[in-house]
Amino acid sequence: MKLLCTLFFICCSCVPSFATQDAASSSTLETIPNVVTTDIKAGIELHIRELSESNGGFFPLTFEDKEMKLKLVRVHMEYLANLGPRRHFACVDLASEDGNVYDVDFFLAGDPGSMTVTETTVHKLNGRPYYLWEQQDDGTWIHVEATDASRELLGVVEGEDKFSFVYQATLPQMSEDARMWIPIPSSDDFQKINVTNLDVPGTHQILKDDRFGNQVLFVELTPEDSGSVILMQFDVERQEKSMYADTTIPAAYLAPEKLVPNLEKFKDIAAEVLADKNGGELVKARALYDHTIDTMRYAKFGNEYGKGDAVFACDSARGNCTDYHSYFIALSRSVGIPARFAIGAAVPSGRDEGGVSGYHCWAEFFAEGKWWPIDISEADKYTSLSTYYFGHNPANRVEFSHGRDLVVTPLPESGPINFLAYPLLEVGGKPVKIKPQFGFKRG
Repeated sequence: MKLLCTLFFICCSCVPSFATQDAASSSTLETIPNVVTTDIKAGIELHIRELSESNGGFFPLTFEDKEMKLKLVRVHMEYLANLGPRRHFACVDLASEDGNVYDVDFFLAGDPGSMTVTETTVHKLNGRPYYLWEQQDDGTWIHVEATDASRELLGVVEGEDKFSFVYQATLPQMSEDARMWIPIPSSDDFQKINVTNLDVPGTHQILKDDRFGNQVLFVELTPEDSGSVILMQFDVERQEKSMYADTTIPAAYLAPEKLVPNLEKFKDIAAEVLADKNGGELVKARALYDHTIDTMRYAKFGNEYGKGDAVFACDSARGNCTDYHSYFIALSRSVGIPARFAIGAAVPSGRDEGGVSGYHCWAEFFAEGKWWPIDISEADKYTSLSTYYFGHNPANRVEFSHGRDLVVTPLPESGPINFLAYPLLEVGGKPVKIKPQFGFKRG
C-alpha cells in the first residue's frame, strides 16, 4: 500500500504527455532540476501576476473573439503535472467581471524560477468542458470535443467498479487541545467497503449519527499532534446505481434542515415551474431538475458557495454540487416530493490511479414508490448526460455519508454537522478548516 499512499504527490490527471523530446529538453535527467507541483504553481502564478500587473490588475485573455479581463480564483493543485524534462502543465480557474468562471489550461516550459507559458487554452466555462483529454496507445494525449466524447470519457463507469481509496489529511499547528470528526464509508446495497488501514494520532473511537446511521471517526488531539498525518485506506466494490426501493419512510425527507429551510420562496418558484406540467411526481421532479440545470451556474468563488445553502443557491444562481442539490431538494420538498442528500467522491473514469480533486455530492428523490438518484451539477456540465443522471449514479464513486445536520455524541461545539466529507476540526472549540487529499488505484 506504500505506492498508493504516494499518489497524492504524483499528478496522474488526464493531461497530455509527450512521446518525444525537443532540443530544449535534450539534457540528461541528472542535470535537470526536480520540478515539483509547488514549482509549477509558482511558475503559473508568476505568469498570471506579471500579465495582470501590466493590464490594470486583470489577466487578459482572448476567447471567442472577446477580450476578457480575469481575476485568479485558484490553481488546481491536483492537476499540476511535470510532463517531461522542462515541460509542465497547469490548470487554473479565472473569473470574469460578470461572474463567469473559466477553467484554463496552461502549458509551460523551463526550470523552477524560470518558466514560460507556451500555450493557453480555455478548457471549461462554468464547469462545462469544451474538450476532454483522451490517451492514445503511444501514451500521448489528444483533445476530444465534448460533443464527440464517449460516456466513459465524460466520467461514467457503468456496471461495477473496484478500486482502493486513500483519505489523507495533515493536521495544522495547534496551540490547544482539539477534536475532529471524519466520515468512515459504510457498506450498503451499492457499495462494499473494507477498511484496510486506519492510522490516526491521539485517541479515537467510532461513532454513529443518531438519524442516518453514518459511521464517524471521532479523534481527540493535543498540541503535540500538530503536523501529524491522518490516513485511512479502504477497498471499494461499487455498483452503478439506478432507481430502487428501500424501507426508509419517505415522509422523513420532507422535513427542513438548517441550510435547506421550508420557505415560501421555494414554494412560489416550484409552483411557477410546474404551472403547465401535467403528471405525477416523476414529471414534477424532472421539471424541477431541468429548472435547476437551466437556472444554476457552476461557479466556485467567494466564501459562500459549497455549504449546501439552498437560499444562497436560489439568490445567487451559482455554486458547486452541494448548492445545486440543496436548491433542488428545497424545491422538491416544497411540493411534497421527499428528497435527500449524499456526499462522497467521484473517481476518474479515464485513468486507473492518481489523485481525486475533492468531494462530490448528489441527491435522491422519491417517486413512483422508488428512490431516484440524480446528479444535477454533472448533468449541467455534460448536456449529453442529463437524461442519464436523472435516475443514475455511475459506478466510479464512493459514498462517505448521507443526510444533513448529523447528530453524534460527542457533538461539535458548532452543533449538528452540516454534512460530512472533509474532516471537521475544532481547536479549542473553534472550527479550523482542513482539506484532505484523496487518491485511488484500480486493480
